[in-house]
Amino acid sequence: MSFSDFTVFDVETTGLDPRRGDRIIEIAGVRIESGIIKEETAFTQFVNPERTIPWEAKRVNNIQDEDVANAPTIDQVLPSFLEFAQGSILVAQNANFDMNFLETEKELCWGYIQIPECFCTMKLSKVIFPHEFRHNLDIISHRLGLQIPESRHRALPDVLLTAQALLKMIEMGNISSLDDLRSKSALRNAVKQS
Repeated sequence: MSFSDFTVFDVETTGLDPRRGDRIIEIAGVRIESGIIKEETAFTQFVNPERTIPWEAKRVNNIQDEDVANAPTIDQVLPSFLEFAQGSILVAQNANFDMNFLETEKELCWGYIQIPECFCTMKLSKVIFPHEFRHNLDIISHRLGLQIPESRHRALPDVLLTAQALLKMIEMGNISSLDDLRSKSALRNAVKQS
């Protein structure tokens, strides 16, 4: 599989709804180039949300207020992440969630920021495993025989697991073109790259 480069990414947040003031507190990404996961050059960065992290979020991702207190804010981190992802297609597990945060948070950045097209591994799993009912990352990983890291629900371990799942599903689905992958995993509201 060498028809495109991807940046698999994940965000950890203060909650579930960016329209109600929830913010990104960590973002990570790893590039897949020519079918190879480039773990050694992964992007990972805490983000200062300029608010306290609710205990519910701390319980899930184990990120504390002191972890992000001296981190850069999103107006610095998001442009750096998009520069890292330049020339690739974004991929995320349950991509609607992550993309809603990116689209909301980009309004806090200076200038116009375009978020690249994004594919969703959860959507792809529903196509590859049409008779299965659950498609969260743990279930997909178990189904594909992938080892789940102990540090799940942190951005970088989740990204690396999602990248492995993407490559396995592309292979299982005999996906040989970007258009084929797009038809099976692209978000409806994604903007195609020119």
